[in-house]
Amino acid sequence: MKSSDPTPTLYDVAAKSGVSTATVSRCLNFPDQVTEQTRKKVMAAVNTLGYSPNFGAKVMAARRTQTIGAIIPTMENAIFARGLQAFQEELRVHGYTMLVASSSYQADLEEEQIRALVARGADALLLIGHDRSPEIYAFLEAQKVPSLVTWAFDRSQSRPSVGFDNRAAMRDLACEVIRLGHRDLALISANIAQNDRARERVEGIREAMTNSGTNPDDLVVMQTQYGIDQGAAAFCELMQSQTPPTAVFCGNDVLAVGALRAAREMGLTVPDDVSIVGFDDIELAQITYPTLTTVHVPHGEMGKQAARALVDLLAGHGPTQSIELPSEIKMRGSLGPARGE
Repeated sequence: MKSSDPTPTLYDVAAKSGVSTATVSRCLNFPDQVTEQTRKKVMAAVNTLGYSPNFGAKVMAARRTQTIGAIIPTMENAIFARGLQAFQEELRVHGYTMLVASSSYQADLEEEQIRALVARGADALLLIGHDRSPEIYAFLEAQKVPSLVTWAFDRSQSRPSVGFDNRAAMRDLACEVIRLGHRDLALISANIAQNDRARERVEGIREAMTNSGTNPDDLVVMQTQYGIDQGAAAFCELMQSQTPPTAVFCGNDVLAVGALRAAREMGLTVPDDVSIVGFDDIELAQITYPTLTTVHVPHGEMGKQAARALVDLLAGHGPTQSIELPSEIKMRGSLGPARGE
């Protein structure tokens, strides 16, 4: 079609395919309700004419955009990719489209994005973690836009979530590290302020230390941005201290990969000289040298169940109950006994 040609309409598609406008509408919105022969005929006409449904008119009629927003802290690494992929795939099954934004771990930017997605008609929002101002939650309630928290599960929180217990997951990993004789412990973490996932992981290690009779105040915590270079720099600083740790926890696998690189550059053997453990179990954890001991997070199942929960909320099936998913320790080559054990 030439740019000067009139925009094709539903009536044009119906005329070209030889069916009624109602059949065209059914084919586009409920393809399982028409025969394959009719669907092929209608879609051939759609493609030939370059027809696109009037999205604005559908929104006005339904008062729904069939879009769900997801705001994640970062797109710079693979931490959230697998969960979001599963979230998007499950939304598509139910006729929804995902809009995604990244807050760069900045609370004020996340609030801007929440307001922007609501203004653009997002029917619901997926949020990462519980930490944000009461005002933004009040805004969502006033706008009647349901939200769901994921990548976190906290029984003390009243807001619905689909996720895992960050504190318990890191506590269980720390118990394994301590069982292998490690007492000089350090953690490379994301900034703890306004990040409940990072904060809970710190507390998980401290809880394991307390339970084993180790002073939790002895845990050395270095806060930095998530990134391979940042993980490497923090690891170097830790190992150059007067009492270097025998085991270094990392708040995620990206930081741990940086730590492994720095250890190699410093001439340290992992795990003989120092053990390094991560969190998340992204694919990279299985191909590092040595392979990375980490906590496996159920990214795919979390994304799928979060999508279903939001779809149910929008369908009016009542308040969503929080769902706790299990995490699992993956013991690999980067964790070994403490020196002298």
